[in-house]
Amino acid sequence: MNIMISGGSGFLGRALTKSFIADGHKVFVLTRGADVVDGAQMIQWDAKTTNGWGSLVNDMDAVIHLAGKSLSTFPWTPGVKRAFRDSRVLSGKAITEAIAQATRRPKILVQASGINHYGVTGATADESTPPADDFLARLTVEWENATQPVEELGVRRIVIRTSVVLAKEDGMLSLMALPVKLFAGGPMGNGKFAVPWIHVNDWVGATRRLMADESARGAYNLIAPAPTSNADFNRALAEVLHRPYWLPTPAFLLRILLGEMSVLVVDGRFVQPKRLLDSGYKFQFENIRSALDDLF
Repeated sequence: MNIMISGGSGFLGRALTKSFIADGHKVFVLTRGADVVDGAQMIQWDAKTTNGWGSLVNDMDAVIHLAGKSLSTFPWTPGVKRAFRDSRVLSGKAITEAIAQATRRPKILVQASGINHYGVTGATADESTPPADDFLARLTVEWENATQPVEELGVRRIVIRTSVVLAKEDGMLSLMALPVKLFAGGPMGNGKFAVPWIHVNDWVGATRRLMADESARGAYNLIAPAPTSNADFNRALAEVLHRPYWLPTPAFLLRILLGEMSVLVVDGRFVQPKRLLDSGYKFQFENIRSALDDLF
């Protein structure tokens, strides 16, 4: 297959590209900079229009839209929040336009989204749960809606609502493990809120499984099936790293330091990958201890 990936120079795009190329597929990465992804053909774009690359969609069998400014950007000023939206929505609309103008359309579009779709409070959610009304939830709705029109053009669309992806190659896991490594490991706040996560191998495996399943359409939660609280997560980290687990971090302090961004570290709703499990996907890493044992 010929596969186009927006945001393909990020660590998730690189993980997918490596998997596709290993199986003999050709990957074309849309990039705004001078990034190079081993084995892929790099295509320049402005992430806003179809200028210079749109006609290439005629040769694609699949398009994967991962582009979006990292939510770890701090602080969340109005300008940064606008960049979160524009980098996701404007790029998605450009991809939709390219597909609409194509004489030969791809068979499938994979649309990235976030598990934040369901908000940070409430009973355990699944794909049937309506979106929340906070900033991150509204962001996912706009992100998803940017490519929804391709369905009317006969393109099969899959929305992957992704949790935190744990990988050796990404700095997020190192950042999460840092307090534990410094012997300051313990729960954040009361430690009872959810930490949504998935091992990178399962993220790649689930994405590829859904792409290959012609009956797969709509939204799927890409999250490990075992509910994991912040206390569970940090305790497992402490065990794997042979560090103490004892020092709680006050939630109010994190809210003061991080402002609105604190929702990423002191809040979280439990979510299940119901449709993914119903599809028959078998997780390699169902619980946090097995995932951390592998990664460390």
